[in-house]
Formats: sequence, structure tokens, C-alpha cells
Amino acid sequence: MVATAPAPALKRTVGRRMLLVFVVGDILGAGIYALTGRVAGEVGGAIWIPFVVAFALAALTATAYAELVGRFPRAAGAAVYAQRAFGRPFVTFLVAFAVLMSGITSASAAARAFGGDYLAELVTVPTLVAAWVFVLVIAVVNAIGVAESVRVNLVLTAIEVTGLVVILVIGARAFLAGEGDPSRAMTLTADGPAWMAVLGGTALAFYALLGFEDSVNLAEECQHPRRDFPRALFGGIAITGVIYLAVAFTTSMLVETDTLAESSGPLLEVVRVAGLVFPPWLFALIALVAVSNTALINMIMASRVVYGMSREGIVPGWLGRVGTRRRTPWTAIAFTTVIALTLVSTGDLSGLADTTVLLLLLVFATVNVSVLVLRRRSRADDDAKPAGDAERGFRAPTWAPVLGAVVSLVLASPLTGRDADVYARAGILLAIGVVLYVVNRAFVGPEGQAERIALAVDQGDPAGTHES
Repeated sequence: MVATAPAPALKRTVGRRMLLVFVVGDILGAGIYALTGRVAGEVGGAIWIPFVVAFALAALTATAYAELVGRFPRAAGAAVYAQRAFGRPFVTFLVAFAVLMSGITSASAAARAFGGDYLAELVTVPTLVAAWVFVLVIAVVNAIGVAESVRVNLVLTAIEVTGLVVILVIGARAFLAGEGDPSRAMTLTADGPAWMAVLGGTALAFYALLGFEDSVNLAEECQHPRRDFPRALFGGIAITGVIYLAVAFTTSMLVETDTLAESSGPLLEVVRVAGLVFPPWLFALIALVAVSNTALINMIMASRVVYGMSREGIVPGWLGRVGTRRRTPWTAIAFTTVIALTLVSTGDLSGLADTTVLLLLLVFATVNVSVLVLRRRSRADDDAKPAGDAERGFRAPTWAPVLGAVVSLVLASPLTGRDADVYARAGILLAIGVVLYVVNRAFVGPEGQAERIALAVDQGDPAGTHES
């Protein structure tokens, strides 16, 4: 048995409004700033269609998260649900590692976006060079130590929202003035079958709204998780959905589809068309802040998750070494940075974003199936019904997780037209996890490995890490 000292419980200070802000802030980010043009390349001017489909599909999986967070209010999210449903340490580890790697691929996609058209508005630097420097600067900041607080998060979220509000104001002004071409937003064009184009566009649009699943990691700090989490989750998805659809319509209305498809800074094209309404260089700065925030948060969280796994004996101990001066997990930071640099060097913006989506779709399928498996359990789970909590938790309609699992697997399949290198990249990243798992298992033994994974998940350590 592994001897453990009782750990203090997290303080429940997060109310419904703060949770709603967190959900909205977690969804908003680099995706809408960088990938709108790539979606246009798939479906033409009807950019809003993949976003509608993506939000509808996300809502299906959100019902599973909303039910499970009420039953198991743990910070480790999907890893907890997989462990409780299947009881297979290897499956639990792969789920946690897939979420971890999706954070690194998301940060790598943001790095490629950073080195694109937004930066080019201010200075001319080769995209790959800018992306490398970006990742290394993040690593340095990460190693020095970053004081994270809700106040800082709110400020960064406000900056991101400001940029989107600018786009919406430009769109409203143009629409009322009779400028642009609203009919273009209703034009669906594709090289092949329309449904395949929509599926391909949806797979990319999904990246822009990822992040809602990370909010489950606040479950242990919510005042009333069973009551507040479903409302904040669905409210946050609805708010960001309206914002994204309006941005997508505005972008298509004002900018030619071919121009959008070739741009890594599609919203900047909207500002340029607007003339002097808003300085393009200032909008580029706002976009770079949004992209940087996405990458920084993901890399900070990824390194801490690797450190946490090492501390719990789930991965080799050398990944948990802490610097004596700065007291930051330097080996975990180095490990995640090397992976990010490799990804940036071998993948483009669309490919890295698609890899992020692929990894999380596999996680979403697991979460949806977990709901169905756990419902079949006749044995009551003491942890699922905390003493003194008489509130009735949210229960998803059975068809929602069933459809959510099916849809997640369909979107993860080759039907979307996803390139083979995306599957290869995701497979290699998961293989890294398998190697770490096997190496550590050789040192601690299968029983010790299984016990440590179960214990770490129950304590909420392998938390998810991703912000779109």
C-alpha cells in the first residue's frame, strides 16, 4: 500500500457568476482569431454552418460533463470519470495523457498563429522562427514562475473579448450602411460532397470552442457544483456560440472567401476592410495577446500536470525535478517545451489544431460512454452523494451521451477528410505516454502503478489542461 497523508480540501469560493466567466474565458481564445479563414477554405462563405454544428455537438458532450461533475466533483475531470467507469489504470492514464498532449498541441497551434499575419502587421519575421522564439519565451516565463490569479485571467479575457467586440461593431456598422455582401455568408461551396465539407469545417471549428471541458477542474472549488455547474456550462456555451456566429457572419460578409482561406489572421482582414474605424496594428496586438494567453496557460498547466503525475509516481520521477532557485518544475517544463518545439517544426496551424481536436474527441467519446456505464451501476457511490448535499444533480437525457459518443467518433474518423499526418502525430504523442507508462511500471510494478493512478485521480491531480 502507498502511505499518504490526508490532504487539505480545496476552498469552495467559486460562485455561479465567476464560473460562468471562467467558462466563457476558457472557450474564447486563439481559435476564433486564427481558424475562421481555414474553415472558409472548407465550406466557402457559409462559415457559420460548421460553427453551428460544432456548438450543437459540443452541447451533447457538455450534458455528459454536467451530469458527471455532479456525481464526482473532482478536479481531475475526464480521468476521474474513466477511472470510475472502467477501473482500468491504463485507460485512465491514456485519457489524462491525451488531455495533457492536447494542451501542448493547442499551444503549438497558437505558436504558429502567433508567427502568422497578426505579427506580420507589426514586424516581418519568418513564421517558423517567430513560433520557435514564442515557445522558448513561454518556457522562460514558465520557468521563472507566473503568478496566476482570477484577476489576471479576467483582464486577459477582457482583452480577448474587446477584439471580438470590435469585429461585431464593424460588422453592425457595415450591415446598416449596406456595405459588404451578406449573401456570401449563405454560400456553401465544396470540392466534394457538401456534407464532407461541413464535417471537415466542423472539425476545425471545434478547436475554437474547446475549453468548456476544462471548467470541470473547478468542481472542488465551486460553492454548489451540482446546481451551478450545468447552468454556467450551458450558459457559457450559449454566450460564446452567439459571439462566434456573429463574428463568422461578419467575417464572411466583409471579406472575400479566397482572402480568408489564405490568411492566418482572418479577423485582421475584417479590420483592414473597415478602413480607419479601428487601427489594424492595434487589433493585431489584441489578437497576439489572445493567442499568447492561450499558449501560455496551456504550457503552464501542461508542465504542472507532468510534474503532478511524476510526484504521484505515475510517470518517471525525473520529470518532477524542481529548481532550487525558482522552485519551478524545470524538467517538466523542458519536456513539454521540447514536444512543443517539435510539433511547431513539423506541423502547420490547421494540422496542429486538428490534432488537438482529434485527441479531445477521443476523450469526449470516453466521457460520453462513461455516463452510460456508470448509470448501469446499481451500487451507490458514496463519493457521488456527499453527506449533507441533498441537491439533485443534472441528469442528461440518455440520447445525448449516446449521440455525443457516436458523433465524437465520427468526427475523429477519416470521414472528415483529415490528413493522415494528423493521425500519425496524435498516435506518436500517445505512444510517448505509453512508453512513460511502461518504463515507470517496470520500476514500481503493475500493482503499485495501478494504485498510484487510482489514488492520484481520486485526489484530483491529473487535471485536464486546454484552452482553445
